[in-house]
Amino acid sequence: MFTVALTAAFAIQGLSPVTGLVYADRNANGVRDAGEPGLPGVVISDQVNVMASGTDGSFRLDPLGGFGVVYVSVPDGYRAVGPFWRSVDSSAATRSLQFGLTPAPLADGFTFIHASDTHMDAKSRPRTERLRALIDSIRPAFVLVSGDLIRDALRVPEPEARGYYEMYRDEMAKIPVPVWSVPGNHEIFGIERHLSLVSPKHPLYGRRMYRHYLGPDYYSFNAGGIHFIAVNSVDIDDLWYFGRVDSVQMAWLERDVASIPPSMPVITFNHIPLVGTSELWRGFTEEPPAPTLIKVRGRTLFRHVVSNAREVLAMLRSHPYPLALGGHYHQREVIKYEMGPRPTQFHLAAAVVGPTSVGDIRMTSGISVYRVRGGKPDDGTFVPLGLDPLEKP
Repeated sequence: MFTVALTAAFAIQGLSPVTGLVYADRNANGVRDAGEPGLPGVVISDQVNVMASGTDGSFRLDPLGGFGVVYVSVPDGYRAVGPFWRSVDSSAATRSLQFGLTPAPLADGFTFIHASDTHMDAKSRPRTERLRALIDSIRPAFVLVSGDLIRDALRVPEPEARGYYEMYRDEMAKIPVPVWSVPGNHEIFGIERHLSLVSPKHPLYGRRMYRHYLGPDYYSFNAGGIHFIAVNSVDIDDLWYFGRVDSVQMAWLERDVASIPPSMPVITFNHIPLVGTSELWRGFTEEPPAPTLIKVRGRTLFRHVVSNAREVLAMLRSHPYPLALGGHYHQREVIKYEMGPRPTQFHLAAAVVGPTSVGDIRMTSGISVYRVRGGKPDDGTFVPLGLDPLEKP
């Protein structure tokens, strides 16, 4: 059984160990019925510990770590029945968690959609409805949404932020295929305190509101011979967000990729991109609310790309790493570097919320559609959302 010990500093104090079971929910009814066996070798994580279920499908996280969320890294050929994660608090930690997985094999030649920047509110809802119509037409195996899911939680009070989160959750529930989301900067609740008037002691402050509504803010799953990793690339320094994968997540990432075979390809998706050219288009700015540079602990960093991207790439490129997907800039972008025998392409998705302009250049709103054959994704096809006069397919 693959397991990694937890550093005590990350343990959630005062909680009993969490035990549980991963089982084959053959009839997908959400209940373990007679004859439904436990599933061995399925990876379970609390965002710090990474372990695999035993021969009978059981697992035990002791001590419990992370941030109050336990998830199953859905294995290839299955889908989760209900949420792939569970909240764990002082009441839930004393009972066993069960994760039902039902068979859902993918044919070779399946597709997935990469969407981003839905910025959900009442005004943007028609654009999300159009996204759902495209999904119904394209019929992908699943959808990745790489952040800025809601209009804003950075600088608004709790009731407004909750309303946006609930709207996004409810709209995504209408989509008939799995939707895998990751946070962007607009999901980080209340940190611009001079505008939100939210205390850092608020129980949903920062990343906690995302976890409350949507579960783990970084995690993994498997599909079509590929290991997909949702990365939270938005870090926080006092009142401000910036691009970085923090040290706790980096330690988890090392453990996560150690749980898969070295030959298994990896695709990442996150909001603030690992690399991107958009700053060159837009030009340097010192103006709020999001200047080009930020100073963190005496170091000046580019704010809108991942400041430790080289560390992330060094860790992941021990595996085939064909695609690194991002958002944030509201433009479709494709970058490829010649990086030896295992090149990585860096793709950004356009924004669902609408087109954007850089000077006199108009960036079209849309999604990217990828086809996977033999565990290898193609270069993707851009599909305009088609709601604006200049964006008709």
